[in-house]
Amino acid sequence: MARIKKTMDGNTAAAHVAYAFTEVAAIYPITPSSVMAEVTDVWSAQGRKNIFGQEVRVVEMQSEAGAAGTVHGSLAAGALTTTYTASQGLLLMIPNLYKIAGELLPGVFHVSARAVASHALSIFGDHSDVYACRQTGAAMLCSSNPQEVMDLGAVAHLSAIKGRVPFIHFFDGFRTSHEIQKIEVWDYEELKELVDMDAVDAFRRRALNPERPVLRGSAQNPDVFFQAREACNKYYNELPAIVEEYMNKINARIGTDYKLFNYYGAEDADQIIIAMGSVNDTIEETIDYLNANGHKVGLVKVRLYRPFCADKLISVIPDTVKKISVLDRTKEPGSIGEPLYLDVVTALKGTKFENVPVYNGRYGLGSKNTTPAQIIAVYKNTEKKTFTIGIKDDVTNLSLDTEKAPTTTPEGTISCKFWGLGSDGTVGANKNSIKIIGDHTDMYVQAYFDYDSKKSGGVTMSHLRFGKKPIKSTYLITEANFVACHNPAYIRKYNMVQELKDGGTFLLNCSWNMEELEKHLPGQVKRYLAEHNIKFYTIDGIGIGKEIGLGGRINTILQAAFFKLANIIPVEDAVKYMKDAATASYGKKGEAVVKMNHDAIDRGITDVKEIKVPEHWKDAPYEELHTKVTEGSKELVDFVNNILTPVNAQQGNELPVSAFVDNADGTLPQGSSAYEKRGIAVDVPCWKPENCIQCNFCSYVCPHAVIRPAVMTKEEAEKAPEGMKKTAMTGLPDLEFAITVSVLDCTGCGSCANVCPGKKGEKALVMTPLEENLHEQKNFDYGFSLKEKPEVAEKFKDTTVKGSQFKQPLLQFSGACAGCGETPYAKLATQLFGERMLIANATGCSSIWGGSMPATPYTPSKNGRGPAWANSLFEDNAEYGYGMMLAQKTIRNRLRAKVEALAEKTDNEDIKAAVKRYIETYENGRENSGATMALIRAMEACGCDECKEILKDKEYLSKKSQWIFGGDGWAYDIGFGGLDHVLASGEDINILVFDTEVYSNTGGQSSKATPTGAIAQFAAAGKEVKKKDLAQIAMSYGYVYVAQVAMGADYNQTLKAFIEAESYNGPSLIIAYSPCINHGIKGGMGKSQTEEKEAVLAGYWYNFRYDPRLLLEGKNPFQLDSKAPTGSYQDFLKNEVRYSALIRQNPERAQELFEKAEKQSTEKYKHLKKLEALYSADEAGGQE
Repeated sequence: MARIKKTMDGNTAAAHVAYAFTEVAAIYPITPSSVMAEVTDVWSAQGRKNIFGQEVRVVEMQSEAGAAGTVHGSLAAGALTTTYTASQGLLLMIPNLYKIAGELLPGVFHVSARAVASHALSIFGDHSDVYACRQTGAAMLCSSNPQEVMDLGAVAHLSAIKGRVPFIHFFDGFRTSHEIQKIEVWDYEELKELVDMDAVDAFRRRALNPERPVLRGSAQNPDVFFQAREACNKYYNELPAIVEEYMNKINARIGTDYKLFNYYGAEDADQIIIAMGSVNDTIEETIDYLNANGHKVGLVKVRLYRPFCADKLISVIPDTVKKISVLDRTKEPGSIGEPLYLDVVTALKGTKFENVPVYNGRYGLGSKNTTPAQIIAVYKNTEKKTFTIGIKDDVTNLSLDTEKAPTTTPEGTISCKFWGLGSDGTVGANKNSIKIIGDHTDMYVQAYFDYDSKKSGGVTMSHLRFGKKPIKSTYLITEANFVACHNPAYIRKYNMVQELKDGGTFLLNCSWNMEELEKHLPGQVKRYLAEHNIKFYTIDGIGIGKEIGLGGRINTILQAAFFKLANIIPVEDAVKYMKDAATASYGKKGEAVVKMNHDAIDRGITDVKEIKVPEHWKDAPYEELHTKVTEGSKELVDFVNNILTPVNAQQGNELPVSAFVDNADGTLPQGSSAYEKRGIAVDVPCWKPENCIQCNFCSYVCPHAVIRPAVMTKEEAEKAPEGMKKTAMTGLPDLEFAITVSVLDCTGCGSCANVCPGKKGEKALVMTPLEENLHEQKNFDYGFSLKEKPEVAEKFKDTTVKGSQFKQPLLQFSGACAGCGETPYAKLATQLFGERMLIANATGCSSIWGGSMPATPYTPSKNGRGPAWANSLFEDNAEYGYGMMLAQKTIRNRLRAKVEALAEKTDNEDIKAAVKRYIETYENGRENSGATMALIRAMEACGCDECKEILKDKEYLSKKSQWIFGGDGWAYDIGFGGLDHVLASGEDINILVFDTEVYSNTGGQSSKATPTGAIAQFAAAGKEVKKKDLAQIAMSYGYVYVAQVAMGADYNQTLKAFIEAESYNGPSLIIAYSPCINHGIKGGMGKSQTEEKEAVLAGYWYNFRYDPRLLLEGKNPFQLDSKAPTGSYQDFLKNEVRYSALIRQNPERAQELFEKAEKQSTEKYKHLKKLEALYSADEAGGQE
């Protein structure tokens, strides 16, 4: 039966084939595997049937460990069960993998193989996670590309059912999971014909059932455990033949040649590579090139990795082989070789290949690009028995040098590369483009998307290939026919036109005329365009977007321009297909949005301008775009110059190992984000001093700390940059006041202008184009250079909203989304406590914007103190932070004993007085800092041996402020057990939860914080059950400080909560409502503070504080800070796409769920009022 072709990525291919065989899917979201579970959930909600005539039951668990336990239970009870995972998630499943394999249950784990966090987290692909499972007893089957994922995914399920062994079906994270290709797709009826239904029936009969009760999972003693463990051997001995049988059945049906090990290359090859995963396609492409040029090389593709069949491997290796290189996509420190290499060496022992030298190579860690040039280097290598490729190892000298890469792609392949800004829609548009071309032509297509690790606002690089021949190029494009730059700021940051082939096409999104192009284009760009006969076009996508109403979402405009210029399909056809795709993509957002996108497509066709490249550009001089940094600590300056600058210029692949030797443990200096100056905003705030009331609200809410008040003496004001706007300071007329903006760090969200009260209806902040405000950068820099003014701190206390903003934010210029709802809270915490903060940060959005290589947005203050930040894992963050606190407390208590002993022994009155003050403030972090400094000065002046001994650890003397940061996915779900334990400990520890009500970082999956009625991944039809009440759980202990805050609703309440929580000598929990880009707020993320205000007014969110200290004083510990709702709950819901989409999708269900949600909100308010009254009664009773 001929299979239909569809354009899809590897994850979707895996989900499609798995769906057929799956009755229950228990999942937990993790990058890059989440898509498999998400599309499964959508298909189930749409009514798609599996081969048993039923929708798949998809359940989202609280963690991967929970998902694996559910898989185990479901299999034990007789349902064919599947899960999808990667990396840390797979490792959390390992205990249950042992159990599932030990009980011979036919589960299948589809894994988009990903790096495991070590010195740093990497969300990108390698095989370190699957290799960690090779001892579990699960069979392991590897696919190299989306088509193989579709085909071999079936083999995994079929073999598991018949062979009674669970399977890990794995493929490379991102390179295969997210690569889009046009592939042949299974029909479920055909798959049903392949299933051994007798084996399915037998599986059902073995399942746990009280109708025929058995016991499974007993505890065994030394007398029998070993023998019982060996009893499973026959299943593993028989399994390879079962896998081979199903491969042959599939081969017969679809014309493939799948084997346990496949050979590709010269029959008389003198050297071969043995590898598995997406690299095989690149190796095949390289083999075609080499063998066509007189070489004799080959490749053995490993498909069934466990059980490892040595005889099958030996049977496919040509007898002529004189050298074997084994490539492993992992690193096992301390091992004599990586896993596949060791398996191959063992397999060759005692065979005709025993004396053939075997070379051990590492490649591709963390999705490191692997190219044909590197593969050629492997074949040429005769010197290094252990080697690496893709990097320059100038420390242990294991790396292989590469020569200039030959062109190995098939003739006629068209390569296109697009440079976009995260959230501008470039990636989405290119996914549509590849599907349009793939589904409407007979061309082969490939798309891969390369990102930095910032949130929306980072750089995206889309790599698209089209051709008449199969595309095996599983590596990034460096020689393109077409390059588009969707953000004009990039033209001076990245080498992009240099990747164009001679005669290629370059499209630049900008508003510049010829005179401005002369000014803005670097000399080397002009020279390349001229010397290489590049066809150059511009389009003002931003201007068109503003005119139409799309704002920064310029994707459809530029997509249309691409189709016009690339001429891959007729333009009129492309326009029709694009409009159809736009209707499908944006239909849930309403007709107006659809029309705007249709208009954008038309304008993208008509508004492209051709630029005639001047002849004199051939003589344009080279310009140095990245100047060396000289200001800052030596450690930071070296880091910025040697690592941050090249990495941000997309030159990180060129950095040698020696650049990281000093940071081998993953330690980075704080404060490097200040050197990025990305300049990505379209519009930035322009200050109008005549309308300013000097409230500092703009600074308070700014997600990226780019807008700050500056205070100057008369002398400082005179020295200010020319033209710097300032005005007399309210309350301190001898000083000058200014609002300064770091325009090159601004993301242009407009949150500041949104909250600005202004005067008489006129705002003091107006959003105007970046180019008109570039001069403001020097004003910001000058403001930052000014010394703090004690009189300002005295007049405007840092415990007030206004006063707090005269404190330096120690979180600045992060990679968070424009308008982020999380960062204002974290920034405020650093202004209040930053010089003494330790932060344990759960993996998620807050760890990505808070600690992504190379930028470090947490920064020291001017005196060198600042937040010490670290990320362990997703699941253990509370415990990690608790461990930090225990270490600090243990060491500090030891020092206290030494300090007290010193005071008893010494006659030095200065020491005695300093010790007295130190002990009196010992548990007061705010007061103890000064007392500690005084003690240190006294001991340094004394200089006795006892003082010197204490001073060795002087940084441990002061009271630190321990914080634990994380999102709701961590706090409500995967990390809840640890969070609960830490709160229950009674220790002085502060927890800040950024409650976005969804798993933000992995793409918007439902969490227990997701409210009733909200649409999210795994709640495609709107969440049925209500939100978990984390605050109520914490308050039940009685000794935990608890606050719910929404900054935009009440600046002062938020500030009070932070100060109260940190000053409380016990556990505290702040739950902060954090609007997120996943919510789809109408009006955009610039309205996030307003959305917080509206949430409280509508009764969607309630602000309150519970302070156990007040209970001890006989006062009411519970303060309900929110008044009774006055806004419309339903109108609030309709202002966010996560709710309004349900109205369009299913109006009856939307009405039912929204009414249910509003009732829950009403009941919540009544409950909070009862709590207020209850504690008030306790207060009255306590006073009698």
